[in-house]
Amino acid sequence: MMRNSLSRLGNFAHDQCGSMTAFGLYIFVAGLMLTGLAVDYGNLVQSKARQQVNVDSVAHTALVQREFNTPAVATQMALAIDEANMPASKFGDLINSADVEFGSWDPATRSFTVDPNSRQALRVTAHQTSSYGNSIPTFLLKLVGTDSWDLATQAIYTTYNPACLTEGFVAEDVVNISSNDSYFNDFCIHSQNYVSLSSNNYFEAGTSVSMPDLSKLVLPASGYTTNIGLQDALSASSYNIRILPLLPKIIAALGASNVDYLPTYVTSATPVALSTKKALAQSDLSEGHIYTADCSTGNGTLTISNSVILSKVAIVTNCNVKFGNGSVMQDAVIATTSTDSKSFTGTSGIQIGKNDNCATGGGAQLLTLGGVSFPAALSVYGGQIVAEKDITFSANANGIQGASFISGGQITGTSNMNMGNCNSGMEENFSAEYFRLVQ
Repeated sequence: MMRNSLSRLGNFAHDQCGSMTAFGLYIFVAGLMLTGLAVDYGNLVQSKARQQVNVDSVAHTALVQREFNTPAVATQMALAIDEANMPASKFGDLINSADVEFGSWDPATRSFTVDPNSRQALRVTAHQTSSYGNSIPTFLLKLVGTDSWDLATQAIYTTYNPACLTEGFVAEDVVNISSNDSYFNDFCIHSQNYVSLSSNNYFEAGTSVSMPDLSKLVLPASGYTTNIGLQDALSASSYNIRILPLLPKIIAALGASNVDYLPTYVTSATPVALSTKKALAQSDLSEGHIYTADCSTGNGTLTISNSVILSKVAIVTNCNVKFGNGSVMQDAVIATTSTDSKSFTGTSGIQIGKNDNCATGGGAQLLTLGGVSFPAALSVYGGQIVAEKDITFSANANGIQGASFISGGQITGTSNMNMGNCNSGMEENFSAEYFRLVQ
């Protein structure tokens, strides 16, 4: 009996059943930690993606709204997007007003500089962190002492303008160009419908002729032979010409003396009323002023006398505007809400912009909710015309240097013109910004 008991004790001492239990516990804990890490890390990745989409949306909204609003209003509209996307009741306060920063973006150094009054760029930072009281809770990692994750994401948007909308001819409808014209220095011609060209035009390397569907290009039978460089200049592209639907707001902002839209040379923001009963003379204008003219009664025309030089002035009106022979605009803008097809017209020899070989300053702008029709000998030097309807013009040889014509209708130009970009001297031009995410 004793022998059996000793035998059983010996067997028990050598029995290895259950010897893996302690090691198994280590494996179990390690597996739990790995599972917890996978679950909680997956939740972090999902949270980051959701937060990034939100911060991108908020930044884009704020910069778009800054076009016609103060920084404070644009910020509040952006925060409303944040609340709609990721409500504070569920996610806490991710973005405060201080996290919406206006400024400028340097693409060369990829750096952002804060400027509270800027409309050029915007940086937004979103937080799900312990300091904001809304860090992302963990699930299984709590078992090993990690209770939450901190997460912050950022988006930087900046504005830009496509080259064609900075200098060139851009139309929603047809661009009609005649013969014997020359295009230099990356000049751009674009139609959202099609471009029509006659013969004997020259396109320097780097110039662009574009439309959404190149098969709609209209040429004479010998078109490519007689339009040197055209084939290399052609490209298929499409633009959303944003400035056209925004034109009424831009003119209204000018009329309201909005400092974001007044040219820098206007030093007195108090409008001065002009008489429309007589032709506008040189003595009626003083540099640094903004003027208004009302044609709601009378013949509906503001006439500018022959050889008047409009310099460092802005005019906002509802009149048709007729330029006299030899009229000159330099550092000047005229904007009209007239919808007439010839809201801007005149006699020959009109000059838009200062003939200064593309020097800084000296540009001039015409804005209209109607159309533009200028006769022969139109000269443009750092000039901009934006019209909701057609733009029709003639020009003398070598008379166009630094031109931006944007039309909601057609652009029609005649023969014997040299056209080229300045890339300077058009600093006061009006634009509707385009937006892109840069970081």
